[in-house]
Amino acid sequence: MTTDAIHLQEAAPYLAFAEALADAARPLALSYFRTPLDVISKLDDSPVTIADRAIEKHLREMIEARFPDHGIYGEEFGVKKGDAFTWVLDPIDGTKSFITGFPLFGTLISLAYQSKPYCGVVDIPATGERWLGQPGGTTFAGKPARTSSNANLSDARFYTTSPDMFTGADIACFERLSRATRLRRFGGDCYIYGLLASGHCEIALETGLQPYDYMALVPIVTGAGGSITDWQGNALSFHSDGRVLASANPKLHDHALTLLNR
Repeated sequence: MTTDAIHLQEAAPYLAFAEALADAARPLALSYFRTPLDVISKLDDSPVTIADRAIEKHLREMIEARFPDHGIYGEEFGVKKGDAFTWVLDPIDGTKSFITGFPLFGTLISLAYQSKPYCGVVDIPATGERWLGQPGGTTFAGKPARTSSNANLSDARFYTTSPDMFTGADIACFERLSRATRLRRFGGDCYIYGLLASGHCEIALETGLQPYDYMALVPIVTGAGGSITDWQGNALSFHSDGRVLASANPKLHDHALTLLNR
């Protein structure tokens, strides 16, 4: 079965369930937000809280009850192998934002079919905003979302979560691309990609990401008319190197890739 076959025959139950997962995660995240929390550093020095783990545990239980044969790839509890379908979960994307009271953290939920992202949800609990990406389109607040038509780097608005994520040779790539744009802004985690899908910025560049950080973003960006790949222009997968470039349209994406790899 192809992803087109899923789209035609079986889309509705999966999309509805993806949103049900987001509906369940939102109140849990808000119940912990801006409350005293113990923060634990993982082996890669990234922070994790009881909120991250409580949300993912609950979502995994929901998936196992509804689709027991499906795989699960979660940030906190690892991989459960399954059939051709895999749910990819990031319970709190932007834990550093979450623990500092910044409201633009999100929950990322994606369903991959044969390792390719099929649908994705970016839910922002503190603002009540949500993007849903699927074959054929992306919606924001239930209405179609479209990326910007601007294809000029010199007029583009650039976002990254933090300049600190770029190290070594990546620093020069970040500076070269971001300095070529009209405006650059920092902060936002997954919220950046929702803004891009809705036409409010044109380029997002990041590195050091994991599959649970970007699999949900692929349907969001592409469904709205944008492009999202690694820094060499390859499609993102479970095996990508963590370098992500998203652009508002294919022409701008080509310009950005050329400058990034100059």
